[in-house]
Amino acid sequence: MSRKRYTAEQIIGHLRQAEIRTSEGKTIAEAVRELGISEQTYYRWRKQYGGMEVNEARRLKELEQENGRLKRLVADQALDLSIHKEVSRGNF
Repeated sequence: MSRKRYTAEQIIGHLRQAEIRTSEGKTIAEAVRELGISEQTYYRWRKQYGGMEVNEARRLKELEQENGRLKRLVADQALDLSIHKEVSRGNF
């Protein structure tokens, strides 16, 4: 089965559609089946995006990307420091 990637806007839309369908009396299983996602995916999305607006979700994604970039920078700097310490001790 191929894996689909959804944007934050699509995820929030799916969550709203699921809420509408459950308020109409359908079970979560029926609602997510109609949306073409698994229950596990629904609950994971609800945990992460529940109650968010589209602009908040975009901001969250931007912050996650920036956080990942900063973590890579810190790791690179720590590696550089480690190398400089090894060289200064004479341990090649």
